[in-house]
Amino acid sequence: MNDLPFWKSKTLAEMTVAEWESLCDGCGLCCLNKIEEWDSGDIYFTSVSCKLLDGESCRCSSYENRWDFVPDCVQLTKENVPDIAWLPPTCGYRLVNEGRDLYWWHPLVSGDPATVHAAGISARGRAINENEIDLDDLEDYVVDWPLTVGEEKDDEDA
Repeated sequence: MNDLPFWKSKTLAEMTVAEWESLCDGCGLCCLNKIEEWDSGDIYFTSVSCKLLDGESCRCSSYENRWDFVPDCVQLTKENVPDIAWLPPTCGYRLVNEGRDLYWWHPLVSGDPATVHAAGISARGRAINENEIDLDDLEDYVVDWPLTVGEEKDDEDA
């Protein structure tokens, strides 16, 4: 009998729908608006969230119907995760795809969905809703913290 948790014993393609959905840690970082430079293809995170992101829970406020409100919302799939370079380095989908383990604060490890916030990984308290700004000024909100969250913890563990 295999005693390993599913994310250590299965590939993304082998996961059930429930297992797949549980890989989301609820950080909300993928729901931050991004800017892509046309000439280089470089992608920059902003501190501006999708209008559907609940700033407290860091979950989509209309997950099942999100495309009705945000037609260009990117759905993570078992097929496209390897190709989405902007997934944060702490993303459970990215980690499992790369053969790495989930962090201690991930709800599947900790058993508590609040640990992602307590560990300072999520967008909680850091993002502004896109309805509150002029989207023409989006470049004024470029940040690097979505790509560096958790580094302090990694440095402490080293």
